[in-house]
Amino acid sequence: MQVVATRSALVTRSGNVVSGSGGTVRFNLLDGNYLLAVKHRNHFGCMTAAAVALNAGVVTVDLRSPATLTHGTNARKVQGSVLTLWSGNVERDQFLKYVGESNDRDPILFAIGGSVPTNTITGYLPADINLDGVVKYVGESNDRDPILFNIGGSVPTNTRNEQLP
Repeated sequence: MQVVATRSALVTRSGNVVSGSGGTVRFNLLDGNYLLAVKHRNHFGCMTAAAVALNAGVVTVDLRSPATLTHGTNARKVQGSVLTLWSGNVERDQFLKYVGESNDRDPILFAIGGSVPTNTITGYLPADINLDGVVKYVGESNDRDPILFNIGGSVPTNTRNEQLP
């Protein structure tokens, strides 16, 4: 599979992907059918299962909708009536891991200083899993628990694999 174009963009709180200025994300491509993929800084990416017809007009692809099929198995997480990207991929690899080598939990502790689990740090950081602007290892709304929940919630040795080719 060949990547023919990429763009950096912003994801709004409502899940819309927009250009840095808030407008439509544009690609300089010939009209045609393309598989579309979305990746986020600490979430698994996902890709459409079928090619989408792109042309000079505005094309909307709603990856939040269960009607939009994606490549692989269980590539998105159910959140109420919409689908979202799986969060917690701090290591930015193809695996979501809570324990073991190259796990996604330890970088959260390292980000806050590595020795005092109640420390926090603010900023736009890969270890901010819940995207609230605060990296927090323990307590309410911490960034560690979503990783455990996203691998199944009860067995810390479980893993989840990203569904991009």
